[in-house]
Amino acid sequence: MHKRFSRPRGFTLVELLVVIAIIGVLVGLLLPAVQAAREAARRMSCSNNFKQLGLAAHNYHSAYNNLPVQGSGTYAVGGRDPWDGNPNGDISSNYRLSYLVGMLPFLEQQGLWEQISNPLSINSDGTVRSPSWQAMGPHPDRVQYPPWATELPTLRCPSDPGSGLPSLGRTNYAACHGDSAVYSRDSYLDVDEVAEGGKLPYISDTAHAAASSASHRGMFVTGRHMKFRDTLDGLSNTIMCGEIATDLGDNDKRTTVATNVGAHAAPNEKNQCRLDPSYAEPYLDPERPQFWTSTVTKQVVWGRGYRWHDYMPPYSQMTTILAPNAQLCSEGTDHRDVVSPPSSRHQGGVHVLMGDGAVKFITDSIEAGNKNAPQVSDRAGSPAAGSKSPYGLWGALGSRSAKEVIDGEF
Repeated sequence: MHKRFSRPRGFTLVELLVVIAIIGVLVGLLLPAVQAAREAARRMSCSNNFKQLGLAAHNYHSAYNNLPVQGSGTYAVGGRDPWDGNPNGDISSNYRLSYLVGMLPFLEQQGLWEQISNPLSINSDGTVRSPSWQAMGPHPDRVQYPPWATELPTLRCPSDPGSGLPSLGRTNYAACHGDSAVYSRDSYLDVDEVAEGGKLPYISDTAHAAASSASHRGMFVTGRHMKFRDTLDGLSNTIMCGEIATDLGDNDKRTTVATNVGAHAAPNEKNQCRLDPSYAEPYLDPERPQFWTSTVTKQVVWGRGYRWHDYMPPYSQMTTILAPNAQLCSEGTDHRDVVSPPSSRHQGGVHVLMGDGAVKFITDSIEAGNKNAPQVSDRAGSPAAGSKSPYGLWGALGSRSAKEVIDGEF
């Protein structure tokens, strides 16, 4: 009697192909969901970073009775304007430090603050420096100074991939300077008028103060100790900081500063940067409207979000003139009067930090008035100081004391 052995039955080719097809369909369905979940987590982390900044700002105000100053630091006698190359750059920060420097002890960065606020005798490459870097550091472009090259995770949005030189340390969180970019690089007082003999650099300067009062309408004003009491429209109705995407060197209109028409753009031209296709050479690439053309005169060194420690407009300022994720636009041939809307790598909008510490997500479609309207300032052709913002709800959220009523949620 013979025993029969049954051969084990495997998958047929058709069955295997069906299984592979099903797996492929499931992967195709799941991958977008996984990507969306990851972006949602990154966006939540970004929002949490902003909440930490808001808490730090309020704790700073509780300790010192004012917000951290945009445009602080030291100034070498015989130095230059903060926006120029400083011949004494190794011994002075040139009043170029951003609001983020002062907040370091309130962001669990006491060690970094100690390095900055005291003389430092080492370079970024670990070599000994003699004489030491002075307290409050050198000019913000000195890569040899270790703190300036330090990347702080709390200041970075996880959705933003920017890193490395020429940026030094980056930030995705900028101080709100309101709904006017006029004099955006200029201090409340003229800091280059340094008296002979080492006297205090802040001398009587009513012209600069008057110009600043007319156009500097945000919660932060360069060179001025701002207080919560200055926000007459209410902290919950006024933006304190906004999110910005950092420059990747790809001609992105949101992160690369293009220069405007002529040396000094007229008030009704400041926001445009040749967007009208009727120009013989429009600035935006008609085939890729999110990017500047390769022929545009741009300020590459002034990449958005570079140098977290530097107060200059492209680095750590934002305005509520153009809606979120609109283009950067500089008045002349440099970083003067920069229209600097917030931007992000998130879909459809940006985070903003309100004066009361609340973090909100503002969509790109927020009501923003007339984008070609002149900015409020003391210059001829501009709306007078104290005028209602010409940029609708968006502008009203940026101005701290224009007596505008915010009606409903935004």
